[in-house]
Amino acid sequence: MRRTHYMTFRNFFNKPSFKPSTKPRPFKTYSFVPFSPLAMLDPTILTIGGIVLGTAIIERILERWGVIDLVDQFAKVMRFILPVTFYSALIYFFATFMF
Repeated sequence: MRRTHYMTFRNFFNKPSFKPSTKPRPFKTYSFVPFSPLAMLDPTILTIGGIVLGTAIIERILERWGVIDLVDQFAKVMRFILPVTFYSALIYFFATFMF
């Protein structure tokens, strides 16, 4: 238990205290930004990104070939699949990322 050091108001302003009131304690510091760009090199994230990129390239190739009906079908399917894939990958990334 610590002893309380009493000082009068007059002594407080005229004479500096000769001993510190608290001892300095060592403390650990933590970073609030644990994100590393290398964490994006997860094989699952890269696979999902490759599949999405591959379907986009296939869609462009089919558009160049003039198969507009098939491109429209791809666009309708991708309009649903791309957001679902993106948010699923984002949830997976933060669920498996070690903070």
